[in-house]
Amino acid sequence: MAAFDTQITLTGPWRGPAQMLHEQSNEGRKSVHDGDTAASLGLAGAPIEGPTHFSQFDPLAVELWGHAWWERGCVSSHFRTMVVEGEEVQASATTTGESSATIEAHKRDGTPVLEGTISLGPDHPQTALEARRAAQGGPGELFILDQLQVGMELDETIIASIPYDEGNGPAYPFSLAEKAVKITEPSTWYTPEGAADNPWGRPIVPFEMASVLANKSGRGFPVRGPVLGLFLDLEVRMVDGPIFADHDYALRRRVVGLSQSKRTESYWTETTIADPETADLVAIVLLHQGVFKESYEGYPTS
Repeated sequence: MAAFDTQITLTGPWRGPAQMLHEQSNEGRKSVHDGDTAASLGLAGAPIEGPTHFSQFDPLAVELWGHAWWERGCVSSHFRTMVVEGEEVQASATTTGESSATIEAHKRDGTPVLEGTISLGPDHPQTALEARRAAQGGPGELFILDQLQVGMELDETIIASIPYDEGNGPAYPFSLAEKAVKITEPSTWYTPEGAADNPWGRPIVPFEMASVLANKSGRGFPVRGPVLGLFLDLEVRMVDGPIFADHDYALRRRVVGLSQSKRTESYWTETTIADPETADLVAIVLLHQGVFKESYEGYPTS
């Protein structure tokens, strides 16, 4: 981007994101992305997973920074309103500097879907979630997450990958090949057939699926249950990207924050994604996930 003071706003087309988590399960239980389960919580429909919307910002970021976006880009988002299949979403980005922009997405009626920042490293300005975490106070008394502590880390390093043709387990029962067909912004760079045309010569994993890889780091933190949960905030930061399909990565995960609202208890986790042979850091995924208090049997009402 040229060094001008004038802000530039880029706006993408209207897109209808697809629901790909109808069959998601956790230890055999349906998730909030199932219609009946969502209805049991009084939701208008089964929400589409928040990271799905990240792909609508990729063309905007590439317009600003080229293919370096895939190598050193960061998207940092607070999810404001759930989207169900059939609704349309539009994304926009407004520059705040040579390597940063604010982002937002909304529905046809103007309802905000998400807000946040995108930026290009290595020297990122403060991201939306860094600011959001800094403004949070103490979590208060917790009943579902009471066994968690900030700094708690899973003991083992998990080796995992995003295969092109295979699903990603019960939590993400779809493959990259299936996602490449239904993604809001299709690209041949995600496919073996088109990999020769991208700068790295290999199929890459879209930003929205970095959280799929990060969640393979295990769900071993002591969260009381059964409970139903959802993503509240997500940041994907490429350090030395992109993430490649069918490539093993070393994952480490730790708790970096605890919080709660009127309806949820929530926790922040940071997952590092590194090359297992060189130990070079590839990406960092910061996830803030909430668990519905009402989904936990016997949750105190006063």
